[in-house]
Amino acid sequence: MTERAEQRDERAALAPREAREMPYLRAIPRPTPWPIITAFGVTFMFAAIVTNIFVVVVGAVFALVGVIGWFREVFPHENVEAIPVADCEMPLPPPEFAPRPKKTPRNVVPERIHPYRSGVKGAIAGAIAMAVVAAAWGVIDAGSLWLPINLLAGTVLPSIGEATEAQLKAFNATWFATSIGLHAFLSLSVGMVFVVSLPMMPRRPLLAGGLIAPVIWTGIAWATLRVVNPTLEDYISWPWFLGSQVAFGLACGFVISRATMVPLQVGWSLERRMGVERTEDDES
Repeated sequence: MTERAEQRDERAALAPREAREMPYLRAIPRPTPWPIITAFGVTFMFAAIVTNIFVVVVGAVFALVGVIGWFREVFPHENVEAIPVADCEMPLPPPEFAPRPKKTPRNVVPERIHPYRSGVKGAIAGAIAMAVVAAAWGVIDAGSLWLPINLLAGTVLPSIGEATEAQLKAFNATWFATSIGLHAFLSLSVGMVFVVSLPMMPRRPLLAGGLIAPVIWTGIAWATLRVVNPTLEDYISWPWFLGSQVAFGLACGFVISRATMVPLQVGWSLERRMGVERTEDDES
C-alpha cells in the first residue's frame, strides 16, 4: 500500500460518520440557473462565426458570468438542500424496487402541449399584431406604409439593398408578395415553436413568449442583418422592431395559452394516434 493511500485511509477513519455516508443521502444539489446561462453564452460565441465580433463579446460576458456563478455553487462547498429524514441507524438498508414491466413507455417532455391548430391561430394573431406595429412605424416615423414591407422582403432579396430610399418607400408587387409569404412562413413557424415551448414554462408563459423571446431574436436579427444585407440596417428603427416582436409574442402567446392542452403523441402507434385503439387514459 502506498503512502498516499495510507494517509487517505487514516483521514477516513478519523472523519465523522456523516462525512462517510453515501453522497447525496441527506441532501441533494440545489437547483441553479448558471449551467444554462453558461451554455447560452458559449452558443453566442460560436454564433459569431457567421455574425460579427459583438456577438462574441455578448457571449463571452454571459459565459463568464455563468462559469463564475456555477463555480461559486460548488466551491469551496457544494450548495445543497437538505432532505428531511427520520432518525435511524446508518447506513440505511438498500431500497427495494418493484420489478419494471418489460415494455415501459418512455416519457417525453413536455407530456402535454397545446393543439397545433392553436399555434396556427396564435400565428395569425401575432402576424396581425406585428403588422400593425410595423405599419405604424412606417407611417409615423418613416412616412411610408410600404417601407417596412419592402425591408422585410430585403432579407431574402439582396437586390433590394441597392434600391434608393424613394424606391423602398414605393409599392412594388414582387416585393410585396415576397414579404407576405415570408411573414406568413415565419409567423407559422414561431407559432409551432410556441405550441411546444410554452408548456415547459407554465408559470410565466406570456413573459417568456412576449418579452424574453423577442429580446433574444431581436438581438440575433440585429447581428445577422449586417451579414445578410447591411445596407438595410440604416433604414430600420430597432426600438420599433423590438416593439413589433413583443406585439407578436404577446398576441401569439395569449391565444395559444388559452387553448386546452392535449397529450403529446410522440411514440404512439398509428392506431392510437388515429383513435382506433382509444383508452380511458387517452381521453383524460
